[in-house]
Amino acid sequence: VLGKPVQQFEDNFAKEHNAAHCIGVGTGTAGNHMVLWALGLKRGDEVIIPANTFIATAWGATLCGATPVFVDCEPDSYNIDPSKIVSAITKKTKAIVAVHLYGQPADIDAIIEAMTNDKWNYLDNGCFEHKFNGQKIYLVEDAAQAHFAEYKGKRIGSLSKASSFSFYPGKNLGAYGEGGAVMTNDEDLAATFKMIRDHGAQQKYNHQIYGHNYRMEGIQGAVLGVKLNHLAEWTEGRRRVAAKYNELLNDVEDILLPKEMDYAKHVYHLFVIQVKNGKRDELQKYLGDNGIATGLHYPIPLHLQPCFEHLGYNKGDFPVSEELAEQGLSLPMFAELTDEQIEYVASKIKEFFKK
Repeated sequence: VLGKPVQQFEDNFAKEHNAAHCIGVGTGTAGNHMVLWALGLKRGDEVIIPANTFIATAWGATLCGATPVFVDCEPDSYNIDPSKIVSAITKKTKAIVAVHLYGQPADIDAIIEAMTNDKWNYLDNGCFEHKFNGQKIYLVEDAAQAHFAEYKGKRIGSLSKASSFSFYPGKNLGAYGEGGAVMTNDEDLAATFKMIRDHGAQQKYNHQIYGHNYRMEGIQGAVLGVKLNHLAEWTEGRRRVAAKYNELLNDVEDILLPKEMDYAKHVYHLFVIQVKNGKRDELQKYLGDNGIATGLHYPIPLHLQPCFEHLGYNKGDFPVSEELAEQGLSLPMFAELTDEQIEYVASKIKEFFKK
């Protein structure tokens, strides 16, 4: 557990993302929790989160005892809609989570611009401060699906106060089991991360703060260290696959292709199309019958999950997220897909809509 392989991976992964500190942890979910825990979030606080994301994003808040406050996403980027954030701010808000969903960065500058007004200043260290009452709101990144993604020429992960990554085996950079990391440029915060992941201790049996066992296994650090050397090549492979899909499917009127925003360099953890006219499930079955596996990311938006029923959200509250849940279909996406395989997928999609 931990050891030299983990430390070497941490150093190299931080360097690749132009960050000062990377701390390996056991899972991406642990990373989501650690980021907010280290920033002092507690019961009674609120965290603003996009409704269109995997539920692990919300666990970061709930495991601190805080309440997730959901907002809608943008129809083009699929990421959190900056224009919806300000109206969700209350005196209890302590953090905003920008999720770089499916491998595309959220619009960080737009979030900062939307929040910076006659009431709020941005302190340029991932923190907004209220001009009159001193309330602080941290901006953090959930980068679980976005290793090596770029925002306006800069790699994500160090664009905010702190970020979290997942190395679940299905991710662009996957471990041989569970794995995750947190990243920051704040030296004091990095020291807190290291204590929290190791039972709140700097030295064994001397526990300065509350903590947990969120350590990364040495074998995972070793595996990730080797695979990191290939990630740039694999990422370009995913971009090649996405370009081929776009070329072959851009004339299919019954679907909407994902858009790469002009500020972003997408890494295509997922390639999510939208299927119009209520035919998503039929198309998925047809593709499955023809040997093509697809996925749904995500069929139930967070505000409609049974576990959050007590928060009082209703169907219709976040129409963009709900439409994505009803129409989204993830096509096969990995670096080794051949042109022949991509052409087969595209031909079966076209065949379905000509029936």
